[in-house]
Amino acid sequence: MERPNPGGRAALFVPATDAEEAVAKAVNNGSGMVGFGNADGTVTVYFENNRFRDSGLHKWESKVFKAYGRMVERAPTVNKLSCDAANLVQVGFIEGAEILVRDMENLAEWLRRSDAADSMPENHQIFLGADRSASVRKL
Repeated sequence: MERPNPGGRAALFVPATDAEEAVAKAVNNGSGMVGFGNADGTVTVYFENNRFRDSGLHKWESKVFKAYGRMVERAPTVNKLSCDAANLVQVGFIEGAEILVRDMENLAEWLRRSDAADSMPENHQIFLGADRSASVRKL
């Protein structure tokens, strides 16, 4: 994948349990992580870890949407890293205002590991500002 434009598709990640220390230290608090692959085999990840404890960013999906917005708008941020893909586990996709989690088990494990289990989404299909019971097109 390349860096998506606004509304484009990006991957959702969690850190691998054996991620390098630099990667593990950068993300915490149940960070929402989105990214894309680079030509050299690394992955660029934008993340939101809610370090200032904003109540509007408590839920994991809120963090994901925030990180995605920074990435597609190319906003300046310190919440960005490039690393070897082995440091990450892909758990799904985001496309515009839709999230599809394909690996709820690894997501739940990451949120428990980072003491953010209460931010776990209720469903594997998530819409920004929409009713979660709405039907979803395939990502």
